[in-house]
Amino acid sequence: MLNVNDNKEEFYSRFFDQLSQSQNWPGIYFFKFIVKSESDNLSKLKSIFSAKKAFFFEKKSSKKKFTSLSIKVNMNSPKEVIEIYKFCSKLKGVIAL
Repeated sequence: MLNVNDNKEEFYSRFFDQLSQSQNWPGIYFFKFIVKSESDNLSKLKSIFSAKKAFFFEKKSSKKKFTSLSIKVNMNSPKEVIEIYKFCSKLKGVIAL
């Protein structure tokens, strides 16, 4: 789970370094989010990737209250990945893993 504490810039700087070292760019990246099933944030998350050829995988929790959304998509750079996480952090009730 992304743990963005008081110092967001430091967190994103470390995350950028980790992404840069962990794979080649451009490359496939897996995003994973948890959203309340009744929320419109599920469609908002999907719309972020509408211009890309993304593959979506959804799984509802056992009581169907939450939906796990996994997204497999080609990303150009670590910066692009971080921009998406920053945007998603503004959506209330969305948990990024």
